[in-house]
Amino acid sequence: MDDIDRRIIRLLQENARISLKTIAEKTFLSSPAVSARIDRLEKEGIITGYHAMVDPVKLGYHILAYINVNVQPDDKTKFYAYAQEMVNVLECSCVTGEYSMVMKVAFFSTMELDQFIGELQRFGKTSTRIVFSTHVGPRGVSAEALTE
Repeated sequence: MDDIDRRIIRLLQENARISLKTIAEKTFLSSPAVSARIDRLEKEGIITGYHAMVDPVKLGYHILAYINVNVQPDDKTKFYAYAQEMVNVLECSCVTGEYSMVMKVAFFSTMELDQFIGELQRFGKTSTRIVFSTHVGPRGVSAEALTE
C-alpha cells in the first residue's frame, strides 16, 4: 500500500459516493487506474464495504447505551448468534477486564432497553451506561498514518 492508496482510502472514508473522476483528479491518476486500485483494495480486504451513516435519533432511536456482559466461554457461540440477530445491537466486541463483552445498542425507549438487558442477563452479569451525548462520532482508522 502506497501514499496514493492511503489518499484513496481517506477520500472514500470522507465520502463513499465520491466519483472515480474526482478521486482521479485528486490523486493525479486516470479513472481506470483509480478503479483498479480500489478493486485491489477491496480484494485484499482493506476496503470492506461502503455505508450510509444515519442519525439514529432522527429515526427514533433516542436511547444509545453501552452494555458490558460477563459471558462464560462455553456460552460465547450462543451469545454471538443472539447478538448478531438483534437489530438493536450496533456493535459487539469481546474485551479484556471484568466483563468479557461490550455492546453498543440503540433503542426507542428505556423500557425497551430494560427488557433487552433482562434478556441479556441469561448470559451473565451486566453493567449498562446510557449515552448523554457524543462529541466524536464513529469514524474509520487513518490509513494515512501508516508507514510503508
